[in-house]
This record gives sequence, C-alpha cells and structure tokens, in this order.
Amino acid sequence: MQETKKKQQPEPDRRVVKIFDTTLRDGEQSPGMSMNLREKIEMARQLERMGVDIIEAGFAISSPGDFESVRTISGAVKGCVVASLARASVQDIDRAWEAVKDAKNPRIHIFLATSQLHMEYKLKMKPDEVYEQAVAMTRHAKGYTSDVEFSAEDATRSDMDFLARVCEGVIAAGATTVNLPDTVGYTTPEENYRFFIDIREKAPSLDKITISTHCHNDLGLGVANTLAAVQAGVNQVECTVNGIGERAGNAAMEEIVMALHVRKDEYGAETNIDTTEITRASNLLTSITGVKVQPNKAIVGENAFAHEAGIHQHGVMQKAETYEIMTPESVGLKTNSLVLGKHSGKHAFGERVKSLGYDLTKAELAEAFDKFKILADKKKSVYDKDIEAIVAKEAVQVPKTFTLKKFTATNGSDIDAEAEVTLIGGGRAITGTGKGSGPIYAAFQAIDMAIGRDIPLDDFQLGAVTEGEDAQGDATVIVASGSGARYSGRGLSTDIVEASIRAYINAINKMYYAEKTQVESLS
Repeated sequence: MQETKKKQQPEPDRRVVKIFDTTLRDGEQSPGMSMNLREKIEMARQLERMGVDIIEAGFAISSPGDFESVRTISGAVKGCVVASLARASVQDIDRAWEAVKDAKNPRIHIFLATSQLHMEYKLKMKPDEVYEQAVAMTRHAKGYTSDVEFSAEDATRSDMDFLARVCEGVIAAGATTVNLPDTVGYTTPEENYRFFIDIREKAPSLDKITISTHCHNDLGLGVANTLAAVQAGVNQVECTVNGIGERAGNAAMEEIVMALHVRKDEYGAETNIDTTEITRASNLLTSITGVKVQPNKAIVGENAFAHEAGIHQHGVMQKAETYEIMTPESVGLKTNSLVLGKHSGKHAFGERVKSLGYDLTKAELAEAFDKFKILADKKKSVYDKDIEAIVAKEAVQVPKTFTLKKFTATNGSDIDAEAEVTLIGGGRAITGTGKGSGPIYAAFQAIDMAIGRDIPLDDFQLGAVTEGEDAQGDATVIVASGSGARYSGRGLSTDIVEASIRAYINAINKMYYAEKTQVESLS
C-alpha cells in the first residue's frame, strides 16, 4: 500500500491528454500476466499514486473474480475514474454498474465492433442492427451513470461513413467518451493521423466529447500510432504499464507519457502523470507478474540510461544532455545510496520506507523490518534497491499456505544434487527430498514431494538486486496449475538457492489462494 500524491497540475493554457490505463483489464489478458485480488489492488493504488486519470479495473461479467476485483478497486481508489468493460448488452452493462457503482467516479465502458469483417463473421449482424444496438445500450448505460464510454471495436478497419454514423448516434444517446481503437495493430502512424482527422470531419459531435485512441502493438507501432492520434486531436489515450496486453501487447504508457513530456514542443500536450512514479509502477508490475521487461526497453529497461561506449561516457560526464534526452530522476530512478545498517532501528527503517514512497501497515512494516535485519546481518551494505525489493514483495503477499522452515542442499561436480526441504503447512512440519541436475531443481522436487503435488515449472529466472559479491539474489518462478493458469512467485536472499525456494513457495501459495477463492466464489 502506498500514499497517493496529488496529481500534477498542467501549465495554464496547455492541452492535457487523459491517460486511460487498462493494465488491469487488457494487460492482464496476456499470457502469464494474471493477478490475484491483492495484487490488483496494489497495482491500482500505484496507478492512482502516479496520477492516472482512468483505471479500467476489469471486465466485470467475465468471471466472479473479475467482478470482485472491479468492485473492490472501486471502493479502494478515490483519485481516479474507475471503469468496467462491458459488451453492448443489458446483462453486461447491469453487471458492470453493479461492480463500479460504489466508486467515487464510476464509468461504464461499452464496446461493439463496427468493421464489416467483425459484423459479418463475429457478430453476424447487419450494420443497421449494430447501429441500433450501440445507441440503445449507450442509452441504457447512461441510465446508471453520467460517464459512459463507447468503443467501436476494429474502428480503423471500419467504413468511415458508417463509423461516423455510429459515433453521432452514441454521442446523442449520452456517450461522453468515444474510443476508436486499432484493435489488431494494423494501422500506421500516417494512416491513424488521417483516420482521426477524417472522422472528426465526418462526425463533428466528436469535438464536443472526449475522443480516445487504443492502439495494439502487433507491428510494433502502438506508441507511434497513439502519438499520431494525439497530433490529430485525440484527448484520451488507452495504454498499459510496460506495454503488456494480448498478443504483442498495447501501447506502453511510460513511452507515451515521456514522449509527450520530453517533446512538448512537437505535440503541444501533456498529461497528469507524475513521471517520477514510472519506474516504481514498472517494477511493481514486474514483481507481481514475474515477467521482466527487455533490457533495452525504452524508459524502464535496465539499459535505458546505461552508457558503455567510451565516447558516450565521456560526453555524458561533460554534459548529460549530449546523450540523455531526459534524466534518470525524471522517471523515478535513484542512485544506490547506502541508507541503513544492521544497527538501525525500526523507526529509522520506517522513515526510510516512507521516504521511498511506501505506506505500510504496522504488520507489513514489522515483517519487512524483520527481513531487513536478517539481510543487514548478511550484507555489508544495504541499499535503497534492497529495501524497495523487500517492501514491494511484502506489499503484495497472499495468505501463506506453506512457509519455509529449513532446507539443506548438496551438489558436486560428479554427483547428483540432493535437497531436503521442510515446510510448515496446516500447522505442522512437512518434509520432502529431491534429486536433480542442480541444487535448485532438487529443492523444487523436494517441495513437490512435501506438498504431495507435482507442480509444472513454466519459467525460472535469477538475477541480482544490486551489484557486489553480497548482493541479494532475486529469483522469479512461474508455475502452472492443472487448469492452465500461471502463477508467478518472487524470492529474495543472499543465497540463490534459498531465493529460488522462496520464489517457488510464493508461486505455489498464489496458486492455492486462487484455487481457494475460485471454490468460494462458486459456493
């Protein structure tokens, strides 16, 4: 849990583009990106903290779990509009309203396809039928809330005259935002610019409401297409943290925001986003999903502000602007300053955690402090990144079905690795043993034996939080359940075997928690 900062106020007489973040809806639909309720709430609070205008919290009718997450986020978030997606049907809209009705600023987001391809093969409806349904369902949603968004699915491949007719119809019925998405990532920047210029001419009522763009990244043009739409007059952009989403993902929020921030001269627009929160949002999503961004990813990649070539290093040391068009600090990157040691008390630790932007409960702070003390005994130097890694991990925990009590692992050049792991589960100690090609794999086998369940391992990554021989190992594990759902776990320790074991247990706990909540929602 984190404090919420006030949104940055735009400069007078400057155009503001709204940020509609769909990380928790469209982003979560991508493989391996599923989140449990606690993780969604923590991510929503970070989005609120950074100044996102609209959070699309989910697709309420899609499952009991999605409904509950939208409903809970609606109660937890006060500084943003909270939206739920709904198909253009009475049942979907009613369910969406039930989920968002307690939000301080609720929105119902309706979608219906308008391209000939989708109408003929997916909807099996005539254009007149699509028009009538779009208008009728917008009117139905308007009966619940003043804030209604209509999305014309596959808009960029739609007939312009028909699309303009739909836009005028839903605006007359009460839509306050019309979104015209590039659903399959087909268009190009030049085309998207001309598309929005043309549709504004054909449907002049669009200039009386909020026009939105939602670009997918199938050709790697999601951000470029979004920025072209901004140049064409769009005043809301739909995007996700780290660009996650179905297929090749969505336009990346951090890239759009920083492009508008750095190139104000070109776009003449800005956002309400606190850019210093971008890195934390990216890291939090990575911690939750276990899916890291590529090192050369713009803005939030590990190498985004790294300079290896001698001529670049020399230039940056003389004047940063020679090779850096923005500062690391502007996106929330900090140097690894030494802050605390093993003799530091809980109060000093709590103040440092607060200064890093985290607002923990007493229980969360106590658990994080215990882990800090253990780490401080093992490391010579404790850095901000070490503390942030501990705190971020504690902030999104699920109930612990299993906890690690102890383990032993042996390995050698000419023997198979062996491991023995003892867990606490159901109030008793359970022990398993395993063999494998290395101590980590053997430990995973031992855990499977202890819990009496063969857990498929989908992915395993190991890195370091900071540099140095005593750096914390940062392990990420992704496991699969029988239903095909994937769960990520993270573990931290100066011992890489222990970090890996903790990550594996964390992933298993998430799986058990999800299975339990699914059973409860059906009962």
